Amino acid sequence: MKHNKKRNTAFIYEALVKEVTKSTVSNKHRRSAAAVGILKKHFAKGTTLYTEMQLYNTILETRNIQPAVAERLLQETKAARSNVNDKILFAAQSQVIAAINKSLGQHVWSNFVPNFKTLASISSIFNKRSSVKQKVLFEQALVDHMSQKSSATHRNLKSIDNLTYRSFIKKFNDKYGDLLREQKELLNLYVTSFADDGFELRLYLNEEIYRLKGLLSEAAEAELEPLISQKVNKVVEYLDGFRKHELTEARLNKVLQTQELVQELTLNA
Repeated sequence: MKHNKKRNTAFIYEALVKEVTKSTVSNKHRRSAAAVGILKKHFAKGTTLYTEMQLYNTILETRNIQPAVAERLLQETKAARSNVNDKILFAAQSQVIAAINKSLGQHVWSNFVPNFKTLASISSIFNKRSSVKQKVLFEQALVDHMSQKSSATHRNLKSIDNLTYRSFIKKFNDKYGDLLREQKELLNLYVTSFADDGFELRLYLNEEIYRLKGLLSEAAEAELEPLISQKVNKVVEYLDGFRKHELTEARLNKVLQTQELVQELTLNA
């Protein structure tokens, strides 16, 4: 069956995430920032694309359940998808396609997405124009997918995932080898934050901000020059209000600078 991947919400998302990773590894920071900007704008919570992406994930992330439960889950997901306005979805897809073509170029659509066949199957059962036969066949394939034991999937992909990860980390460290360990960790989580909607990044920042505030407060109370103590206190005040604002690249840089400041204060002490 012919499948228009540009009209597959999950493929658009995966292709953009792949582009962010490729651009970051290749040190094409403007391109990476452009791809991140498109993701943030068009897949933000509350958007139609975000809503449909969550329905894709319901199927994609389900493993090792009984076939009867998988079939019931699939039917409920289809019912939820029927509530999505197709005209609004089409318009949203058109907007993100235009943004990708203008800012990143056509070759984004050539990015390799490993689970493309599964994404195409889900798109087909969501598509009202698919024939009954096609839907039945694809639904059975998806039920088998959700019933599959996760250990088998992990075993098949483990070597590839580890190789890709090691390659990414090596190139990342070659470029940013002089950064602090915590700076590297923060940047790595920021680059990959779209894989889990920024969950791991938010957890890390909560702990890191708390750590930085504690060390800065200790430094301010130590025997420092009044001017330095005053500036350190201002940084603490900034961190106090950090959670009230969206994480931008400017605020990310502030955290990176604060990590370096804490390191210097610790060494000087």
